[in-house]
Amino acid sequence: MAISVLILTKNEEQDLPACLDSVRWSTDIHVFDSFSTDRTVEIAQQAGCIVTQRRFDDWSTHQNWALRNLPFKFPWVLYIDADERVSSELEQNANTQVTTSDPISAFQIQRRDFFIDGKWLKHAQISPFYLRLFRPDKIRYERLVNPVTIVDGPVREIDGFLDHYPFSKGVGFWLERHIKYSSLEACMIVDGQRKASSISIFKGLFTKDFTVRRYNQKAMFYKLPFRPLIKFSYMMFWRRAFLDGKAGITYAFLQSFYEYMIVLKERELQMKRRTES
Repeated sequence: MAISVLILTKNEEQDLPACLDSVRWSTDIHVFDSFSTDRTVEIAQQAGCIVTQRRFDDWSTHQNWALRNLPFKFPWVLYIDADERVSSELEQNANTQVTTSDPISAFQIQRRDFFIDGKWLKHAQISPFYLRLFRPDKIRYERLVNPVTIVDGPVREIDGFLDHYPFSKGVGFWLERHIKYSSLEACMIVDGQRKASSISIFKGLFTKDFTVRRYNQKAMFYKLPFRPLIKFSYMMFWRRAFLDGKAGITYAFLQSFYEYMIVLKERELQMKRRTES
């Protein structure tokens, strides 16, 4: 079964070559670029990819535009980022298990996040499964940042790892990116996009649908006090991030700092809007 590949890029000349190497088995690779100023487009074109450029506005709008407008050759799409790599096991299973006659709308893939030293954050990683292999007409994204995938139809898991290197450009780049993310998260909170009426505690705790469960859990979490401390405790003692050694402990601190930035920017934005009103 042939599968199209979608890669979102913005100045990814460092990571893109290895990413493309991991999906060279596909004959339909789309690089969806946000007008990079480095050699990203040149690298993609030299590799024979189809390059489409669009100004980035927010994550869900950008991703939804790609699914609705890019001329995918095949009915199934594998979506990855430039700092991710498709393992050989995932490649094999994707090309043998995915069929046009299958009623499945999407497959969940287990992702492995790696720290700076190459350590797999097996315990510290918060969300190990992601919907990345799907029929594009059955998928849509919601939220300005860290989008939630909404699927129309049944979902199944597929074996094989998607390897992720979020620190490939260094801790400084990770911090810079998450400081920007925290601004978007704060805006969504203040703008009331997580209304109590839309939250289901039952779905957040008991539903079998991972995407629905995660969506409601995130909404519930953002209404809790002391979120940075709760997040650190959850990662350290519930998920046992300490079993990943120094890398896991450091990652737990970084994630709690990210949560603290959201809290600070949320308060700042609320004060600003009260003053303006």
